Amino acid sequence: MRSVLTGFLPIWAVTALGWVAGRYRILGDEAQTVLGRFAFTFAMPSLLFLTMSRSHVGDVATPGVAAFAVALLAVFALGLTLSRWVFRRRLADQSIGAMCAAYVNSANLGIPVAVNVLHDTSFIIAAALFQMLFITPLIIILIDLDTHRGLGKLWLRIVQLPFRNPVVAASAAGLMVAALGKGDALPSVVTSPLHTLGGAGVPSALFALGMSLNARTRTSPDGRTQRRLLVVLKTGVQPALAYALARWVFGLGGHALFAVVLCSGLPTAQNAFIFASEYGLDSELPRDTVLLSTLLSMATLSAIAYFLA
Repeated sequence: MRSVLTGFLPIWAVTALGWVAGRYRILGDEAQTVLGRFAFTFAMPSLLFLTMSRSHVGDVATPGVAAFAVALLAVFALGLTLSRWVFRRRLADQSIGAMCAAYVNSANLGIPVAVNVLHDTSFIIAAALFQMLFITPLIIILIDLDTHRGLGKLWLRIVQLPFRNPVVAASAAGLMVAALGKGDALPSVVTSPLHTLGGAGVPSALFALGMSLNARTRTSPDGRTQRRLLVVLKTGVQPALAYALARWVFGLGGHALFAVVLCSGLPTAQNAFIFASEYGLDSELPRDTVLLSTLLSMATLSAIAYFLA
């Protein structure tokens, strides 16, 4: 219980400071937009490049990651379906809704929880790699299809995606460096500024999220229902499905089973809020889902740790 709480404390502290700054306009009226764009364009890409350059693509090909991935994709598809047919959202907002339902906070929360609870970061890094390689491009393609109004030159836009989106571009560049085996051989003149920028990625995103909490508006009944459903999918359905798949389909047990379920139960990543803000979509839905799932996951992750640790 205490180790899970330790993983959450930085999230709460930085988000609370962002709320205070937004509430009293300490940084001005445009700070939230500027800070969110800084995180999306410079800080997060720097962090992702450094992380991916030291990764191993082969780490994704394990039964545990397969169970995690199938559960994530199933919940993602369910979130997409609900957003389309029940709540009648446009395609771009459907993808953000699906991201809220399934995309786990593998960086600023997943890594501290993995260190303190799992005592091993290998699984969460592999899970983050899967999300970045497969889920992030899928989300951005869905958004791009909508914001460019139709198929048009879809394949050209897909090919251009790494060059137009800094998150995907940095991840792809990092993977190329890793494939060449040069991740640990990069000169300090390159890595030092990236470390500095990357260190600002998580706090700047959380700070922007905290500032946005001051702009709450009254949500319609449909909006409240959608938020509740997405939070239930993220904190309840996804870890339960991951448990069933890992135990009865992939035959996992012990620490391997615990890692799959704990990582699947992580709350919605703040990337959902950053993506929605960057593309001019409804940012209130991901903002509220990130907040509510983070608060609720305090109890659900503690329960997972109690029963499976």
